[in-house]
Amino acid sequence: MIDIHCHLIPKIDDGSRSIEETFNLINEAKEAGFTDIILTPHYITDYYENKASDINTIKNSLQKILDEKNINVQLYAGMEIYICQNLKELIDNGQVMGLANSNYILVEFPLSSKPKYIDDVLFTLQGMGYTVIIAHPERYKAVQEDFDFAINLVDKGCLLQSNYASIVGFYGESAKKVLKKLLKMDMVTFFGTDTHRQGSIYKIMPQIIKKLRKEISDEKLFELTNENPSKIINK
Repeated sequence: MIDIHCHLIPKIDDGSRSIEETFNLINEAKEAGFTDIILTPHYITDYYENKASDINTIKNSLQKILDEKNINVQLYAGMEIYICQNLKELIDNGQVMGLANSNYILVEFPLSSKPKYIDDVLFTLQGMGYTVIIAHPERYKAVQEDFDFAINLVDKGCLLQSNYASIVGFYGESAKKVLKKLLKMDMVTFFGTDTHRQGSIYKIMPQIIKKLRKEISDEKLFELTNENPSKIINK
């Protein structure tokens, strides 16, 4: 499997708290069946203003250690970018980047409100040649209260990345219910773990996969966990 959304880089956002935890998380990911991981720390203006160049440097350092230890996991650099009006400027300045040096870009919305300038941002990003991936739509209040919001995003060319653990109620029953509806309507393109802590998502992947197999076929599960994510890292 390929994880396209996680917070494993230490001390850079609200994810891993130490280098030790980072390697524990990578080992957990490997044990859960992940062979490739896109590291996606937050970029949030005035809060987590991580630089693309720094993330690439850290990714290279972590990969070197994994290779030296013969840990067969391939890392890639990326970001989970909180939607903002000056996203084009941030991209042009090299502050933020897409996933795995591709034209796929992972964008996060506010959990409890709907961004007013979403159409302008999507239009700009698509005009720059990016394919916009919306992170965990099932968690957004805007989607939970109005499912048509998610439908409109897809109609506008966005791809949806749901969190694995939503299917087991990790983010509440509303997110679980929305994810089931998204899967039923074949609106999800990718899964991601959105892992922040060791002993959490990677550890319950067997339970998650079991639940997902009740909602979708094995062929569709392979598509969302391997086939579609591979298009990002092989871009």
